[in-house]
Amino acid sequence: MRSARRIQLADEPDLFGEVPAAAIEGLRYEHEFLTRAEEQELLRIVQGFELREMRYKEYTARRRGISFGGSYDFANHRLKPGAAMPEVFHPLRARVAEWMGMAPEDFAHMLVAEYRPGTPLGWHRDVPDFEDIVGVSLLGEAVMQLRPYPPASATAPASLELLMEPRSIYLLRGEARWAWQHAIAPTETLRYSITMRTRRRG
Repeated sequence: MRSARRIQLADEPDLFGEVPAAAIEGLRYEHEFLTRAEEQELLRIVQGFELREMRYKEYTARRRGISFGGSYDFANHRLKPGAAMPEVFHPLRARVAEWMGMAPEDFAHMLVAEYRPGTPLGWHRDVPDFEDIVGVSLLGEAVMQLRPYPPASATAPASLELLMEPRSIYLLRGEARWAWQHAIAPTETLRYSITMRTRRRG
């Protein structure tokens, strides 16, 4: 089995003075999007919520989370109404929206997720109700695996890997959103993520 190619996406030169090109159109990544103080404040906030195991039909995932703006009914394949995003997250939403060049109100959904050590996230594309997917990482790092969609087989390996560092942000848009699947390799340490999604256009 061939190994995936690790990619580095950044807005500044690497150690060799070169700016690496994006490996997939629509995939954007920036490290140190947050300061350490901002990260600590967000950790205080997210750890104050009651997070629950996430269910996908009959499967219960190891990661725990809470969502705002809607909850997806995987049994009936529909997005159900949900609680509004708490105001405590509005400053982060505004910063992320500015980074993306859009209005904060364009976000229709937010998910706070906890990855305890050893927690994976299987291969998937986000549900079709949403368009752009953007995520902020807290506390621990994770490896996002990517492969073209549809894959050659259910066991097809990753084509690319992206190391998501604490305080970083990533965006899946366009080709990266629709023509690729992604997964999260089992995490080595405790990690939290805050994922925001826009409503699908059209």
